Order: sequence, then C-alpha cells, then structure tokens
Amino acid sequence: MAFWKSGRMCSSTCSSVETANTQDKHLQLGCDRVTALARTLFPARRCLQLDPSSKLYFPYEPGRQVRSAVRIKNTSKSHVVFKFQTTAPKSCFMRPPGGTLAPGESIVATVFKFVEHPVNNEKPLQLKSNIKFKIMSLKVKGRIEYVPELFEEQKDEVLIEQILSVVLFYADRPNPHLDKLNNQLAEADAALEARKKPPEDTGPRLVGEGLVIDEWKERREKYLAKQQIKAVNSL
Repeated sequence: MAFWKSGRMCSSTCSSVETANTQDKHLQLGCDRVTALARTLFPARRCLQLDPSSKLYFPYEPGRQVRSAVRIKNTSKSHVVFKFQTTAPKSCFMRPPGGTLAPGESIVATVFKFVEHPVNNEKPLQLKSNIKFKIMSLKVKGRIEYVPELFEEQKDEVLIEQILSVVLFYADRPNPHLDKLNNQLAEADAALEARKKPPEDTGPRLVGEGLVIDEWKERREKYLAKQQIKAVNSL
C-alpha cells in the first residue's frame, strides 16, 4: 500500500474515533442533565418523619450549654441510616450524631448548644440565631453499624431530609413548646440510661469458654457423686 494511502486511512480512522468520543461525551452530558432535571422535578420521597418538623427550640441561657430534642422516625419500608450536620460544629453537637433505624423505628436525638453572652451583656430585644442543622438519610440493606463514611461512599444516594433552624426562647416565660421539649428530653435521657445498663441474664449460664451448663444436669451430677461417696463409705 502506498504511504500516502496509509496516512489518509490513519487520518480517517483517528477522525472517526475522535468523533465517537465526542458523541459519547455529549451523550453522557445529556444523561447527567436529564438525571439532574429528574431529581429536581421528581425529588426522592423522604424516609424520615421529624418532630418538630423544621425547628429546634432552645432555652436562652447565656453562658450555659442548653439542650433541644427532635424525634426521628423511619417511615420507609427499608432500614435507613441518618446523620446530623450543623453550621456551628464548635458550639453545637448531637447525641447520637447518627444511627440506623429499622422500618417504623424511632429515636429521640438530643441536640446541645452553647449560648454566648450578648454584647455588653445587654438583654436582646429579639432572640435570633443563624445556626442550622441538616438531617440526611441513606437507605441500606438490613441493620448496619453507623459510620459517617457511608454518606461519602454513597453520596449519590444520600437524601437531605430537612434543614432545621434554631429558635431561642426565654426559659422563665410561658412557651407552648416547653412541655413537649421537656418530655422529649426526659425520654432521651431514659433511653440513654437504659443503654448503659448491662443486659439481664435470663438464659442458661455460660461457663469457661462458652460451655452451656444445664442446671438440672449439674444437680444430677452432684447427686450421683454423693451416691458414689456413700457407696464407697459403706464398703
């Protein structure tokens, strides 16, 4: 084959490959745009129900660490891992910071916040806070241990459930949310104490390296041993 023909064929082949690559890139870009549009028009259904649904209520006590609470319930048919994030990680934290919920299961999470002293220690006329809390969810197969890395590894499947804003109120004044908040905090504290207690031993005793001893068998062996001693003594 002549050199000029070979060069022309190589040029044609390279041009075809470049055209195919360009078409693939355009196709992928189009698919990404369609996917983004679909997520915008048809957002994923929420997995969690929050109570309160959009706000966290904190008593205003300058110079102290105060608490709020939110009930998180899994309303989906799958196990769901949830995670908290905040815009003020230095002054706020959550307990637990995340976890796994079975279908229908719920938990009361406690949110802690340090309240700064006002400027010149003057009592503010309006209590405002720009701090936000974000609750995210991720559907998983079965109950798995919560690790924050899950949300990075499967970030395309992560759903932002809600952005919670902070509402401050004077603790010495009547507030319609105070009783509910106190009840949720009491429930969260009771659940925490229950998790600290060791599980009750209601099953058979474990001896040595996991050997299961049946108490009736143990009694019978002692009884037979006594009978053998009596038989020896009677000789």
